Amino acid sequence: MGAGPDDDYHIVSIWCANGGSAECEPGSEANTRIVPNSFVRIACYAQVESRSADCSYEYLDDTTPMEIKRGNFAGEYPPVYYGVMHLFAGDDVQVSALAMRVFNAALFVGLATALFALLPVYRRRTLLWGWLVALVPLGMFIVPSNNPSGWAVTGVGTAFLALLGWFETTGRRRWALGALYLVGAVMAAGARGDAAVYVIGATVTAVILTAVRTRPYLLSAILPVVGIIVAFAFFASAGQSGVASSGFTSGGGGATNPVAGEGGVEAPLSGFALAAYNLLMLPLLWTGVWGTWALGWLDTQLPSIVPWAAAGAFIVVGFAGIGRLDWRKALATGGTLLVLIALPVYVLTTGGDQVGANLQPRYLLPLIVLFAFLLVTDPSRGSGPTFTRVQTFVILAALAVANLVSLQVNIRRYVTGADQQGLNLDDGAEWWWRGFPVGPSAVWIIGALAYAGLVAVLWHQLRRPAALAPVKA
Repeated sequence: MGAGPDDDYHIVSIWCANGGSAECEPGSEANTRIVPNSFVRIACYAQVESRSADCSYEYLDDTTPMEIKRGNFAGEYPPVYYGVMHLFAGDDVQVSALAMRVFNAALFVGLATALFALLPVYRRRTLLWGWLVALVPLGMFIVPSNNPSGWAVTGVGTAFLALLGWFETTGRRRWALGALYLVGAVMAAGARGDAAVYVIGATVTAVILTAVRTRPYLLSAILPVVGIIVAFAFFASAGQSGVASSGFTSGGGGATNPVAGEGGVEAPLSGFALAAYNLLMLPLLWTGVWGTWALGWLDTQLPSIVPWAAAGAFIVVGFAGIGRLDWRKALATGGTLLVLIALPVYVLTTGGDQVGANLQPRYLLPLIVLFAFLLVTDPSRGSGPTFTRVQTFVILAALAVANLVSLQVNIRRYVTGADQQGLNLDDGAEWWWRGFPVGPSAVWIIGALAYAGLVAVLWHQLRRPAALAPVKA
């Protein structure tokens, strides 16, 4: 609990949503609230790598009232994510936070499963490869967290795939996919203001891939227009929309700058020099989603095997996807890549920041997920990227290893602190969930085997030929 970036902010915002709760009362000013000290100190170990989460025991039951300004009290974030998570908020913070995590994980699995069942057979490989190569390790950390970025990732990916299916199917499947598109759009846009922009991008790219000059298509296009209007409304109402004109506010809460020692510069830059520096260092920001940046509060450094394996899998699958290219896919993919370049460079430069400050990889992860889906989308409605048995095994093994290592390191960070090492996570454990029947080593093994089992189950789907005919009800 509290391990996600800015979890103190998000936990408070959840309990204070929908008019507040017994644990969140109005403060002396409009932008303040009174909450228990346990909420304020929920991440007492943040940004101190050697400190385990055992300090949370000291504050877990601390009900001392504290008046704070740190929370979504002025509408900086859209209200949907916090409002839904508020339904799980109770007087036991630990149990409530766990329930939210389980719900978010189940929501992702449920939406992905529904898409797999409803999409045309030839789009299933797009679904599988896209999620597989984009989520390890950062997505695996963020999606089931208490952070609204998890909904941004799930929502953008769901919206793109569902809208693609909406245009390519008929009957009841089509209407179900249309409903999933709206769910994904509201999830993403209702979680983060920037994700609303990504939803609009996902919608536009799906239209580019499928557009035809027919009356039925124009009628079908009413749905994405509705989605764009909804997303824009959330974006316009969120305080985050101001980032587009002024960049991020200064200060990173003391987080480690991952650029240090990687070619970063200490001297202040401005103007063209700053823009050029950010452009040249931009790949480090992208690869943060595969592990070149630390997890958590940027305080859980991952071994080099993680980004090498995860990014390598993405590159291999992505290049295979580029082999199936037409002008529509080239336009959609090229446009998304252009946004991946221009958006972070513009936002960082406008705010006077260098790569490594304020703008984190998790903010770009939904866009990278969209980019991954576009790369593996077959414009001819074929089976998508194909690999030999050996190639498929190497790709999936690389992802499984990256997940195994990142999961072990992440659990170790909170159980003992990063200053202790060793395979056995139970040895010298300083913290674990109260009353949880399974120990840290068992959780690690179960998690690693579950992912390995998943890719084993998906083996047949990733290798099988796909039908070309569109799916009907």
